[in-house]
Amino acid sequence: MAVRIGLLGLGTVGTGTAKILLDPAERHPLVKDIEIVRVGVRSLDKPRQVEIPVEQLTTDLESIVTDPDVDAVVEVMGGLEPARSLILKAIDHGKHVVTANKAVIARYGNEIFTAANEAGVYVLLEAAVGGGIPVIQPLKQALGVNRIHAVIGIVNGTTNYILTRMQREGGDFEPILADAQRLGYAEADPSADVDGLDAADKIAILASLAFGGRIKLSEVYAEGIRNVTAADIAYANRLGFVIKLLAIARRDTSLISQDPLEQLQIRVHPTLVPENHPLASVNEVYNAILVEGDPIGQVMFFGPGAGSGPTASAVVSDLINLAANLKSQSSPRGEAKVANPLLACSHQHYCKVSPMADIVSRFYVRLLARDEPGVIGKLGTCFGNHDVSLESVVQIGMRDNCSEIVIVSHEVKEANFQTALDELRGTTAIDSIASVLRVL
Repeated sequence: MAVRIGLLGLGTVGTGTAKILLDPAERHPLVKDIEIVRVGVRSLDKPRQVEIPVEQLTTDLESIVTDPDVDAVVEVMGGLEPARSLILKAIDHGKHVVTANKAVIARYGNEIFTAANEAGVYVLLEAAVGGGIPVIQPLKQALGVNRIHAVIGIVNGTTNYILTRMQREGGDFEPILADAQRLGYAEADPSADVDGLDAADKIAILASLAFGGRIKLSEVYAEGIRNVTAADIAYANRLGFVIKLLAIARRDTSLISQDPLEQLQIRVHPTLVPENHPLASVNEVYNAILVEGDPIGQVMFFGPGAGSGPTASAVVSDLINLAANLKSQSSPRGEAKVANPLLACSHQHYCKVSPMADIVSRFYVRLLARDEPGVIGKLGTCFGNHDVSLESVVQIGMRDNCSEIVIVSHEVKEANFQTALDELRGTTAIDSIASVLRVL
């Protein structure tokens, strides 16, 4: 029995998906059992990079998600609306859904998965995180026997490209961002990428799967790379680090709670990564996701994080999983199915997310101090008064008639460190605190 799909969107990812499905030779045999029957587009007159019969094209997207001849809806149009409403309407009409839309899932996953579970249909989202990197299904299936301790990743190709260029060329953020926009690696409005919002969507999804609970996106801390400078890149390199925008989800073992298994740290921020760490060598637009668990230890997924081919590969991988599952069931077409727990997202409760003030981390801080006796001693005293232990204090040189000092701390509670910085800002010895970054 063929799985008949309605495709919402024929842009970059939709075109890539159609090309795979229309050319099944030398692919998995199930690919030929997936049939495109309807395609929703914005304009019927736009030139296409893939040949779709004109009678299958429509601008009436709602007619696709309500069509009784459609078994599954593939949503690759992006954006929050009408994508969210169309996904929910498809579910209400008994359709399975495959989506690449991390923004919708991160914000409305609660509503969508509740509706899917009630309707007995699947919502599959391999393409929503990491482009062509297979990480969603491994977290749900192959790694499901592990107790996951942490998921740490470079999940935004735009920011990784910019930071890679800054490291190699010694350039500053703004001109390299402008170049990335000219080359098509960054959007005209790059805010979602460079402010860490895209990565926050993705780590919320990964955390939900890894730790078996729903995540409130509003509780995910997101800090972007706009304030990372060429000086920070250079000093990090001298100290044996590279700077990456990391998305981090881990069990918070620093807090004692009645239910510690669900106390999580979930955050996105630029981070100093040791040069010998597996994520340090992930450059350009590539993504990588490191999973730590018991008993597996560490496993890393690496590959292209976006693009027509990689993301379409992930979309079709979900479709063949769906096809395999439907072929194994004998219930008539259109009848609600019993959910396969290895494909469905069935958890109902919300995980507890630690506030950033309670997070324990190492810190890098670069500050400008007035050139006067006793400055280093005053720094040590101020940090010590707030239980901040310093790993290294290096006076780099002079900048703007001030001494430039780089400090790396031992692990410390975020609230203590920020309080110490606030006190330093109020002293006459400190001209300014130029940069504060966390250290992995």
